[in-house]
Amino acid sequence: MQHPSLYGYFFEDLSVGMEATVSRTITETDLRNFSGVSGDTNPMHLNEEFARETPFGGCIVHGMLTASLISAAIGTKLPGPGCIYMSQNLKFLAPVRVGDTVYAVVTVRELFPEKKRCILDTKCYVRDAVVIDGEAIIKVPSRQS
Repeated sequence: MQHPSLYGYFFEDLSVGMEATVSRTITETDLRNFSGVSGDTNPMHLNEEFARETPFGGCIVHGMLTASLISAAIGTKLPGPGCIYMSQNLKFLAPVRVGDTVYAVVTVRELFPEKKRCILDTKCYVRDAVVIDGEAIIKVPSRQS
């Protein structure tokens, strides 16, 4: 038997409008570690001299590092441990820079009882600006399974 405290919400506990947030201030160490783990060494993220000549005027954080905070919100808060990420779409709307605090917000938009799945609106903010907008489909454990 699996221990119940390892699970987040069960499907039956979810309702449209439920919301959870994870936040993190992105550090230079985060950026370097993500680059190393992912293999993404694009100078846009790592070389200030190169990045200064781009439309962003300086280094920006990897979009997928920012998006990983959405995964953290889903996997740890809503629905939380035990859920299965099935799909995610993302629109990158604005750059994130080292020192920015990113707020990843996930909101239950729609529930599919027959498949024990939900659609979550997924957004990342820096201050009041939406920097990532998307949606995720999540399979959620049921009490009845």
